[in-house]
Amino acid sequence: MDQLKQIQQLYGFKLILSEVNKGLGNNLNKGQDAVTSEFTLYVQEDFIPTAEFAPNFKNALAMMSSNKELDIVRFYAYVKYPYLKPYKDGFSEMLIKPWYTDYMKIYYYSDHPHLRRSNFLNKFGRYAENVKGDRMEYRMCVSFIQNKGKGLFFDNFKSLFIQENSENEPSTMSRKNWTQTKNPVISMLRYVYRQLKYNYDIWLYKRN
Repeated sequence: MDQLKQIQQLYGFKLILSEVNKGLGNNLNKGQDAVTSEFTLYVQEDFIPTAEFAPNFKNALAMMSSNKELDIVRFYAYVKYPYLKPYKDGFSEMLIKPWYTDYMKIYYYSDHPHLRRSNFLNKFGRYAENVKGDRMEYRMCVSFIQNKGKGLFFDNFKSLFIQENSENEPSTMSRKNWTQTKNPVISMLRYVYRQLKYNYDIWLYKRN
């Protein structure tokens, strides 16, 4: 904290503090509420930008400025978004349709590093509070699709950031064994379950 305050004096940024940690959803809502610029660069604390990030960030900012339909530009992911159409400067447009069968389509939005418009919460709703981080992200994924969000995905997505934690995030996340098993029967059941649940949540059930 002392280091952050020292850096704040040097660069003059706004440091949003809280005496009590009320959870990730509350932190995201509170942080976004404090932004006064047109765009927000969202990067969690365990991601370190590489030298390649700056020029690609500049391109992303230019594309969002010129294309008012874009809500988000994604810079990082654990896996490549499955439905992409080449756009420009190494970015692709993300596509989403009800009949797409790859369940990873749910991550049309992601909490990984991205650039977004600062009116994001007005269009897609506020982050759910008092729920686990993965549930919070899932609800925003559903809302982003339901509210017809549009975004770009950086093709060489592993080149812009280094994540300090492992991709399983063992320090903060725990998952049930059935979601990780390699058993082919359970894997097939999991696939069917995801198809039914995701399509129901996205296309059939509209949350208030």
